[in-house]
Amino acid sequence: MTVRPAAVDDLPRLVELIDLGATRAGKEDRSDQAGYRRALAEIDAAPHDEVLVAVVGGEVVGVCQVFAVRHLQERGGLCAEVESVHVHPDVRGGGVGSVLLDAAVAQARAWGCYRVQLTSDKTRGDAHRFYARHGFTATHEGFKLRL
Repeated sequence: MTVRPAAVDDLPRLVELIDLGATRAGKEDRSDQAGYRRALAEIDAAPHDEVLVAVVGGEVVGVCQVFAVRHLQERGGLCAEVESVHVHPDVRGGGVGSVLLDAAVAQARAWGCYRVQLTSDKTRGDAHRFYARHGFTATHEGFKLRL
């Protein structure tokens, strides 16, 4: 298994993986590939933003995004956020998620981040146990406002 930055050619598969991992199937509009291409170009241009993919046997089987923002706390330090961790259902439990998460944390360290944080849907008990096994602790209650 290898982990590498996502490429434009990966986008259809990435959108599929994200949709497969969504709490509501069909959430992603796969017809708007131009929107996904614009997003990946913007991510690629940002100094602290990376979409990582896990590849097994030439096939992309997992994806996650890690990005960092500057905070006023921690002497103006960088805080990393891990988003959109999705692994194809056929290979879940095989270490793909662990390798991706480790790569995201390593990237955050390389950027000099003081913390890595993430959110996970409240209904995803398996994911919560996965993150706990990797040293993450549930310290906060999250809130979202859909715009």
